[in-house]
Amino acid sequence: MAADYLEELLEIADLDGDLDMDVEGDRATVSIVGADLPQLVGENGEVLEALQELTRLAVYRETGERSRLMLDVSGHRATRRAALEEQAAAVVTQVKESGQPVSMTPMSPFERKVVHDAVAAAGLQSESEGVEPRRYVVVLPA
Repeated sequence: MAADYLEELLEIADLDGDLDMDVEGDRATVSIVGADLPQLVGENGEVLEALQELTRLAVYRETGERSRLMLDVSGHRATRRAALEEQAAAVVTQVKESGQPVSMTPMSPFERKVVHDAVAAAGLQSESEGVEPRRYVVVLPA
C-alpha cells in the first residue's frame, strides 16, 4: 500500500525514481532510488519526514492499523545515519574522558533513535530532553 501511494505521488509530481522495499527488524522500509530527488528530502530532511508521515497515514487509512514504515529518498537516511553514528562516537569519547553529560543539538525522532542506539552500543546511557521540534539527546557518563 505504501509503495502504491508513493508511486502515485511520483507520477502526479512527474518525478523519476524506483521503489525498493525491505524489512529491517520489525520495520518495513521503502526507498525511492535511482534519481536525485532533493525536493523530496528538504534542506534538513523535513520534507522526507512529512512524506513519511503522509505515507503512514495513507497505509492507516487503508488498513486501520498504524504503520512503523521508514521511508528513505536517494539514500538520505543512510548517509545521515552514518554521520550521526560518527557524531555519537565523538560525544561518547568526550563523555568518557570528562565524566560529564553532553547535550547534543535538536534532532528528529529518527536521528535521536540512531544516536541512542550508538550510545547504548558504546556502553553508555542517553536520554531525550526538550519538546518537539527542539528535542535533543543527552549522553550520560557511566
